[in-house]
Amino acid sequence: MTDAPATVANIPPLILMVDDEPDLEALVVQKFRRQIRDGKMRFLFAHDGLEALEALAKHTDVGMVVSDINMPRMDGLTLLQKLGEAKGGQSTIIVSAYGDMGNIRTAMNRGAFDFLTKPIDFTDLEITIDKTLRHVGAMREAKRRQSEAERAHAALSRYFSPNLAEQLAAGAVDFAGQRREVTSMFTDITDFTSQVETLDLAVIAPLLNDYLGGMSDIVFAYGGTVVKIIGDAMHVLFGAPADQPDHAARSVACALKLDAYSEAFRARWAERGVVLGATRIGLNAGPAIVGNFGGGRHFDYTAYGDTINTTARLEIANKQLGTRICVSESVVSRCSEFQGRPVGDLMLRGRAEPIRAYEPLLPEAFSALATANYLDAFRKLQTGDRLAMPAFAALVGTGSDDQLAGFHLRRLLNGATGATIVLD
Repeated sequence: MTDAPATVANIPPLILMVDDEPDLEALVVQKFRRQIRDGKMRFLFAHDGLEALEALAKHTDVGMVVSDINMPRMDGLTLLQKLGEAKGGQSTIIVSAYGDMGNIRTAMNRGAFDFLTKPIDFTDLEITIDKTLRHVGAMREAKRRQSEAERAHAALSRYFSPNLAEQLAAGAVDFAGQRREVTSMFTDITDFTSQVETLDLAVIAPLLNDYLGGMSDIVFAYGGTVVKIIGDAMHVLFGAPADQPDHAARSVACALKLDAYSEAFRARWAERGVVLGATRIGLNAGPAIVGNFGGGRHFDYTAYGDTINTTARLEIANKQLGTRICVSESVVSRCSEFQGRPVGDLMLRGRAEPIRAYEPLLPEAFSALATANYLDAFRKLQTGDRLAMPAFAALVGTGSDDQLAGFHLRRLLNGATGATIVLD
């Protein structure tokens, strides 16, 4: 039977000890003999900075360096500087005489992770090594996850915006920065970032591919351009790069379709034991600077401006309001056949004036009696009618799980009046 091949996960960390004291190697080997024997850590030894650099060139898997400051040929501070320039990623512990705060401060400024004082307390050394190894492990895991995320993004980028790719290939669009009237959309799964920490990697990849693939297909069907995907969140533009006179109406229809898809997606994965939060969607229309801002080396078609920033805040507002889609009046005013209900006048962070927001509804929901009752209660809310509270209470009491009506009822019970809503 052959031994299993070594992997990064099961190779013990390699620690380089740099000190010109002749008996240090024997002391370290004796102190850590159990960890060495059990395969929990390995040690290399060097007597000065130059010898340490030679050892690092031969052993590229060194994850941690413990170095004295005062050594012949090359001291520890110079070694630390060289390590920083090489960007090898090793975490360094500096050893100095007690009270030598000047050198210790210099070492920390040059990137040392921690320090010890001489004479070395080997119990303290063991604790510091354990802490540093945990840091090394966390950094390696972060790099691994970043690498996986970058590979996933590169794979998904093949499916971004076929309309954008076609026009780019044909040279039919000027991708230099320009001001355009657009409708911006942001989507995000509620609390997904924290939930990722509890999900197995074998689940995350197919889940995200399934979700983003379905969401992107719907966006493309309505002529939208996916300009950015970050994790589970999407930024979509309508009205760019090509002209779309009906960009606002397209965005609302797309948002309703995305909402239906994401709710069905949640139900499908819930059957597999994965409970996801609702997808929140924000829409806003107005001027934005759009174009390729990749710095000459990369193609990065995106948008900037207050219109975009407000869209992001409307998406976030859904969480507090209890809605899943939040649309600004600038979108509604551009839709001749908009169907929905008013949410209120939102005081968004960074804005001096409130923005009237709406929740779009499908035709059957818009024509339902519950919507008529909500509109009546909202009119009472706007005018300060004292009957607004019982009107919203009646809506909540029907058991229809109308979270927006429940939000307004809680506001009224807490002494709020009117339709202006100051968000946290």
